[in-house]
Amino acid sequence: MSDSLGFADALTGLPDQVEAAFRRLTVTGPLPDHDSIANVLVLGTGAAGWVGDLLAAVAGPFMPVPLQVHKGFSPPSFVDSSTLVVAISASGNAPETVSVATECVEAGGQLFAVTSGGALGALADSAEAPTVFLPVAEGPTHVPPRARIGALAIPVLSAFERLGFYPGGREWIAAAIAQLRTRRAELEGTDSIVSSLAAELAGTIPLIYGGSGVGRAAAIRWKDQINQSAKSPAWWGLLPDVMHAELAGWGQHGDITRQIMSLVLLRHDEEPPEVAEQFGVIEEWTQEVMVGINTVQAQGEGSLAQLLDLVYVGDLVSLALAERYGIDPGPTPVIAGSPVPDGTDADSKEI
Repeated sequence: MSDSLGFADALTGLPDQVEAAFRRLTVTGPLPDHDSIANVLVLGTGAAGWVGDLLAAVAGPFMPVPLQVHKGFSPPSFVDSSTLVVAISASGNAPETVSVATECVEAGGQLFAVTSGGALGALADSAEAPTVFLPVAEGPTHVPPRARIGALAIPVLSAFERLGFYPGGREWIAAAIAQLRTRRAELEGTDSIVSSLAAELAGTIPLIYGGSGVGRAAAIRWKDQINQSAKSPAWWGLLPDVMHAELAGWGQHGDITRQIMSLVLLRHDEEPPEVAEQFGVIEEWTQEVMVGINTVQAQGEGSLAQLLDLVYVGDLVSLALAERYGIDPGPTPVIAGSPVPDGTDADSKEI
């Protein structure tokens, strides 16, 4: 398999990336006072937007103030001086993020940026905002931001802990690092769950279902990575929502779907009991209309460890699918701003 951007090494190195982000990436300047924050707005698109989903799933349930993830243009109307605006962009040039962050600063929002520079870095400098500056990739190629989720997410979780928004953050991050290392060791063999899942999903269109916050974020990541690494269609769904609409759609055309659709169920320990029961209903009602049904159970202590564990398995499955298809998993030329093998960007929209 051609891997012009070194993408496989970047994905398999997630345990080391998370630890490095935890140990080395620091905030320049003081964070706002806890009592000055009434709400948190997380800005980002693409991989950075997904990091917002991670923050909502992992830290959101602990936070004493509401957290909203925003992935488009035009900021919500509630932004004011009591809003902590967390703007995430690896390059600093994602147009949606830069535009909305600028409007939020003009509205009085308290900016906190995670970036390697660019327009967002310049905005943070001008606003004298606390910032985590990511290392700038060196060499003739650089991997896409979707291989840098640890570097994008962990500094924000660390900042949330310092603000009192993510109690025990250091311990949860350490638990996530330990679980990622354990999972990496488990997946090193040729007969791992990654190999078997890739064999099951190859040549099919995967549908990934997850339950509640951790399951939702994991399912989105699986879908996105299969799209971008394996260059293959995939979709995701959320329980209990699919029980109220989508499940009815499997009542027809089973003779077609059972030839092309595979179902992946992502499970974790924090599912409500009612959702856990619904997974059984899903299996019962779809077993005759799918090529196969595959379940991945999250491992690790805490929601961060379990989410990153599911993400790690999904990332490696997407790589295994790319290898089966003979596809370079790194470049995605159809997406504006994606890195290409010569190290230049298609345009300035890399996020």
